[in-house]
Amino acid sequence: MSKPVVLVAEELSPAGIALLEPDFEVRRADGADRERLLAAVADVDAVIVRSASRIDAEVLAAARRLRVVARAGVGLDNVDVEAATQAGVMVVNAPTSNIVTAAEHAIALLLATARNVPQGHASLKRGEWQRSRYTGVELRDKTLGVLGLGRIGVLVAKRLAAFDMNVIAYDPYIQAPRAARLGVRLVSLEELLRESDFITVHLPKTQETLGLIGDRELRMVKPSVRIVNAARGGIVDEDALDLALKEKRVAGAGIDVFRGEPCTDSPLFHHDNVVVTPHLGASTHEAQERAGTQVVRSVRLALSGEFVPDAVNVRGGVVAEEVKPGLPLTEKLGRVFTALAGGVPARLEVEVRGEIARHDVKVLELAALKGAFTDIVEDSVTYVNAPLLSRDRGVEVTLTSGEDSPDWRNLITVRGTMADGAVVSVSGTLTGPRHAERLVAVNGYAMEIAPTAHMGFFTYTDRPGIVGVVGRLLGDAGINIAGMQVGRNVKGGKALIALSVDSALGPDLTEAIAAEIGADQGRRVDLDA
Repeated sequence: MSKPVVLVAEELSPAGIALLEPDFEVRRADGADRERLLAAVADVDAVIVRSASRIDAEVLAAARRLRVVARAGVGLDNVDVEAATQAGVMVVNAPTSNIVTAAEHAIALLLATARNVPQGHASLKRGEWQRSRYTGVELRDKTLGVLGLGRIGVLVAKRLAAFDMNVIAYDPYIQAPRAARLGVRLVSLEELLRESDFITVHLPKTQETLGLIGDRELRMVKPSVRIVNAARGGIVDEDALDLALKEKRVAGAGIDVFRGEPCTDSPLFHHDNVVVTPHLGASTHEAQERAGTQVVRSVRLALSGEFVPDAVNVRGGVVAEEVKPGLPLTEKLGRVFTALAGGVPARLEVEVRGEIARHDVKVLELAALKGAFTDIVEDSVTYVNAPLLSRDRGVEVTLTSGEDSPDWRNLITVRGTMADGAVVSVSGTLTGPRHAERLVAVNGYAMEIAPTAHMGFFTYTDRPGIVGVVGRLLGDAGINIAGMQVGRNVKGGKALIALSVDSALGPDLTEAIAAEIGADQGRRVDLDA
């Protein structure tokens, strides 16, 4: 089989390329050249970009095989995430690759504005010695206002607290107890503007944050305030900031990002008390290498159909460590369900019980859907397109959870109602410190058997000798039994045999076993397919 093709459309770290080359065909193209990009994506499985390549609906339409778009960086301004989602294409980035770098650069700008470092540097190189002109201010005992207490904002707050600064923050999505544990006092935006001696911006660029610091807000601040924006251009209104500087309502600013980039001319450039840099927040050798290796790891996971923690268009959010072991189990439950049901249900319920339900388990719904559709659709099924596949087929999907689980510490059930009203269900759990997978119920029959590559399920009327007959038929076919469980509801009633075997049963053998024992149903599933 040919290797999956990964298009590297912009510069990627050597370490990232080295991770790709053993398992993928790596192609290169200039993503900034629109025509070349459109031609290059026609038959690739993944494309890796930075900020110069624009991945929009036109590119996605041209990329017939595309399964993942990877942005080797944090922002996604150049990727149409909504169009990618509609096309079933996963979008990933490297959200933690530059958090230290960005935090350090914001602090560098803040210190530079406080002590007039670049101005003094330029003056001295001109042959001037003007100490009094560039007198600065200390950080100690000053109030730092942090706009956005995400990963970068937290790092900035922690580092500047070591300068003996009083740290306050505005972030409507952070709870006060969490901020208090960081030594930060949460305040309203108006309080932050009025109280801060330094303001540093660490917010994403959204409809809500665009122009958040505008003329009205800049009329609330102290005239001694210094403002740093190393997050996203446009959050601080550049025209309003220019006016505030002219009217001496703001003492200085450190700006790394602009509303339009590249930016080589701005009114802010004409203020001596403004320090500007050309979007250097992520520009360190360490951050570039991390970005490359992180997105390559995500590409590898995506192309193998695994869950990708850094996927931005997959419902489920951040996955707790306690939930992650349940992903492969739930996917197997979905595949077993489909094998037993023999088709697509009208309704599918994913039920999560026990200690695991203390966490956000929405991602398990995705895992179940991925498993349920893997063996019945021609295209590759991913965490992105699984919900689209269920929607297109009219499957009603629900997720229920609760901490009550009388028999098992954790229990995951995939249950579906077919069009004729029949209900099919399969349940599983994780046991022991190694999270060993076990199927513990199939269609209400209790059992305990490990899900293996090759399995068979037979429902029949309970009577003596059936186990021996099944064993003989498998022996005659040269198939070794790895495990066998029999469950029944009442003596002499219906029973179910669950088999795990070392090689595939095949349709003919499955039918032969079902006929020999008079099974109501005989199903096989190959989880390694």
